[in-house]
Amino acid sequence: MASQFAGWSISVKKFFGMGSGPARALSLNPKELYEKIGYEDDTPEAVLFLESSAIPDEEVTTKIAADCKVDSEDLYIVVAPTASIAGSVQIAARGVETGIHKFESIGFDINSITHGYGIIPISPIVGNDVECMGSTNDCIIYCGRMSYTIDYDNVEELKDYVKKVPSHTSKDYGQPFYKTFKEAGFDFYKVDAGMFAPAEVTVNEINSGKTFTCGKINTEMLLESFGLESL
Repeated sequence: MASQFAGWSISVKKFFGMGSGPARALSLNPKELYEKIGYEDDTPEAVLFLESSAIPDEEVTTKIAADCKVDSEDLYIVVAPTASIAGSVQIAARGVETGIHKFESIGFDINSITHGYGIIPISPIVGNDVECMGSTNDCIIYCGRMSYTIDYDNVEELKDYVKKVPSHTSKDYGQPFYKTFKEAGFDFYKVDAGMFAPAEVTVNEINSGKTFTCGKINTEMLLESFGLESL
């Protein structure tokens, strides 16, 4: 959450990009998250991944460097459009974080998560950036399988949290994300936030030694999202 979460919306004049990576911890974007997890970074260099179809100019990079409190020459930025293999890979790489973010959004203390890993398909290029935003999110929503090790004394309470994490609990579940996004007028705030979650979550609670899972894999919906043609 301190790095992979794409929680930094960077907008300077005509440029727009979503930022993820360790530079976020220097900029404290969003600040309330870092206060909640109690994480701080102090380094003279900043590394940021920008999901964008445009290369940021000097005005943009100067602002990013200032927000990170580093010199411009010590700022390193990787840029990739959503409609690219690099874009697909970096979104898949945020799958574990997507599950943690869902835990956090339902009131769970994410500081109790000690380890996590995930298995996620990487989307092919299905169209423009917005269309690929749909297919890349669908890889997590319909076929993302996340596993977490958690240190949490109240196992029954933990089970209740786990039941609320998978994407199938969302009212918007059941169609490709691009279609849902289009019906919402391409306004993220009109899409149920509960949709941004893995398909399946497995948790190992280390005190009790108990492991439980919730959710379901929906390969048919993912293949529809990809527009797969069988020849």
